[in-house]
Amino acid sequence: MLKCVKQYFLLLSSLLVLGLILYWFNTGEKVIFNEQSGSAYVHFEKAKVIDIISEDITKDDTISGLYLGSQEIEVAVLTGEYKGEIHTIKNYLSTLYNVYVEPGSRIIVSVDTASSQLYIVSVYNHYRAPILYGLIFAFITIMGIVGGQKGLKTIAGIIFTVAIIIFLFIPMLYKGYSPIFSSVLIVVLATCVTLFLLNGWSAKTISAIVGTTIGVIIAGVISILSGHFARVTGFNTYEAETLILVARETNMQISGLLFAGILIASLGAIMDIAMSIASSAQEIHSNNRKITNKMLFQSGMNVGRDMMGTSANTLILAFTGTSLNSILVLYSLNVPYHQLMNMDLISIEIIQGIAGSIAIILTIPIVAWISSRLIPVFEKKKQLKLKKTS
Repeated sequence: MLKCVKQYFLLLSSLLVLGLILYWFNTGEKVIFNEQSGSAYVHFEKAKVIDIISEDITKDDTISGLYLGSQEIEVAVLTGEYKGEIHTIKNYLSTLYNVYVEPGSRIIVSVDTASSQLYIVSVYNHYRAPILYGLIFAFITIMGIVGGQKGLKTIAGIIFTVAIIIFLFIPMLYKGYSPIFSSVLIVVLATCVTLFLLNGWSAKTISAIVGTTIGVIIAGVISILSGHFARVTGFNTYEAETLILVARETNMQISGLLFAGILIASLGAIMDIAMSIASSAQEIHSNNRKITNKMLFQSGMNVGRDMMGTSANTLILAFTGTSLNSILVLYSLNVPYHQLMNMDLISIEIIQGIAGSIAIILTIPIVAWISSRLIPVFEKKKQLKLKKTS
């Protein structure tokens, strides 16, 4: 009973400290770059299409389901300062900006306000929030049904990871903390909480945590060294121009953002393989307590080798998928080999994919070795406790 009280006290204390840290990082003024001077401002509200007054549109022959032209529509603003007002506005449809609406469609409108009497309402985008909320709800429901208690713990781990990325990692970067330090901190926190939630305090949990942390740091070191020698920095990315403007008004360190992103992106795949090897080693030892450390290590290596190819493929395919549009453009332009291999985009993708894959490969012997040493020790202590209590 006393042990449970201590555990709950420790948990509540940790949550309180974390809450205070998150509060501190999310207080203070932010530099707003899209705010106009004086009384002018732009904000976005939910609206409903009441009627299509007129339209001049044609179907695009090259892209299925795409309409080009314009619509004159009547909309009712549903939220915000101008809630309840009805406006007749033009909705222009092009290949890049295309929000085709029908009567009853719910959309997001931008309200460009110069003063309380002078403002312009225009179509911004489709109202997608209900679909996204439904998708999230379906994911949580399926996870709970299939995973049971562990599924709910997994959801809690995901929520924690998302929360610390949004409310700790991003504010740390914004306030000027080292991107590498910040990403390592997030990796350690996410790994510890996620794995402890799933498996509690055990040898396999500790093995997976240590292995994951080392593996992610390896990915970071490889990416930093590769980026240094290849002269690839955060300034090579698409959003660099905007980030430079932000950095001039804050203390943000742009140069390390690329490598911090690699650490975060690698975490999932490395954690997966680390936990799988540690769990396999635990299961093997539970079924054969006479197995030697060397044999347990070899078993972990065998499991890791089977997973190595698929995990590395997963990481490389994930990085490739995020840049698919750019890759198709390069293919269509028939870019020469020497130009292709020395482009910023390709260099970054190769460094990301290879650094993460090497980290996955090296995580296998690390976790196999740690598991083969820790698991037998923990099991012996567990058996001794059982003997004393019986």
